[in-house]
Amino acid sequence: MSNKVVIFSAPSGSGKSTIVNHILGLHPEMEFSVSATSRPPRGTEQDGVEYYFLTADEFRRRIEDDAFVEFEQVYTDRYYGTLKSEVERIWGEGHVIIFDVDVKGGVNLKKYFGDAALSVFIKAPSVEVLRQRLIGRGTDTPEAIAERVAKAAEELTYEDKFDYVLVNDDLATAFSDAERVVDDFLSK
Repeated sequence: MSNKVVIFSAPSGSGKSTIVNHILGLHPEMEFSVSATSRPPRGTEQDGVEYYFLTADEFRRRIEDDAFVEFEQVYTDRYYGTLKSEVERIWGEGHVIIFDVDVKGGVNLKKYFGDAALSVFIKAPSVEVLRQRLIGRGTDTPEAIAERVAKAAEELTYEDKFDYVLVNDDLATAFSDAERVVDDFLSK
């Protein structure tokens, strides 16, 4: 069971974090991988809980030291990545790693872990449904929503690079589909 990873990726607003939290609640043998970022903490975020917060210079130093499984520079001096030390820590505890990452990160993790990984792409039934969900959150400006929707349309072109595509139209069905595909993978 150990040395396996489960990767969930999705465009923003697809329900990825909700599904990941559901799966974590059913599988005590799974542990969430905390990503590293060079962005500052938001609100009540704590280092080592939501993210490992690094300065941009520290992030670049760790890139040079080959400390990441995968990383991405999203904007100038804004990095996100998965530390090898986090993977080793979770596997050292005998747990299966679960990732909640953006689409490009998911593709990179699948390439890195190969058959030891299950990669699941979650998508809303349509871009318009996604737009309505983002509006319904009430957390983004209209400009930010337009930017996220445009990014989502581009991210949808990556779905064929994943082992399984889950359409989140109905949350109960999405939970059931996610449970089935994860249980099948873990039983191998």
